[in-house]
Amino acid sequence: MKIEISSLNDIQRAAHEFLAAVDVNRVFAFYGAMGAGKTTFVKALCQELGVGDVVNSPTFAIVNEYHSDVLGTPVFHFDFYRIKRLEEAYDIGIDDYFYSGAPCFVEWPEMVEPLLPGDAVRVDIEELPDGRRLLTLV
Repeated sequence: MKIEISSLNDIQRAAHEFLAAVDVNRVFAFYGAMGAGKTTFVKALCQELGVGDVVNSPTFAIVNEYHSDVLGTPVFHFDFYRIKRLEEAYDIGIDDYFYSGAPCFVEWPEMVEPLLPGDAVRVDIEELPDGRRLLTLV
């Protein structure tokens, strides 16, 4: 599945389309270059899920937990950019999060790929030359 985002004004439509097409209670691994829009898209997903908290990249905390008013469950947002060793992911209890049944949005999943569940949904975000974004769900 491919979803095109033409501008920031179009991101909520794309987030709505994304959530309508997937089982939300999964692990979603967002791949893309720095500045491709991973955090911005996760913010839009959280907004669609009724998260009232401010959604920020958990670059230093590694994981942020939000509450979804739509689902009535937590939503976990990870940023593994600063992970140097897999043990660091184990130290935060990554398995407890990934197998909780709650949505997990993972930025920089390549840093913890061996730990991702087999049914994790890969989402590639590509910035096109004209500034549009293309999301590809694998």
